[in-house]
Amino acid sequence: MHSLEQIAHVEIFATVGFLIFFIFFLWMGYSVYKTPKSFVEEMSKLPLEGEDDFYQDEDSK
Repeated sequence: MHSLEQIAHVEIFATVGFLIFFIFFLWMGYSVYKTPKSFVEEMSKLPLEGEDDFYQDEDSK
């Protein structure tokens, strides 16, 4: 399994992959941290609100 060692500058792929992962992780953390609590509460209640339930059991009709 030494085929990757023959590629010139192969170590840059690991560095770029780590940077992409790390930047994405930081961006997701920042976006979660900056999301207003009222928005999260509103979104958490959406599936439970409403009189028209799209998914109903056949027995409950």
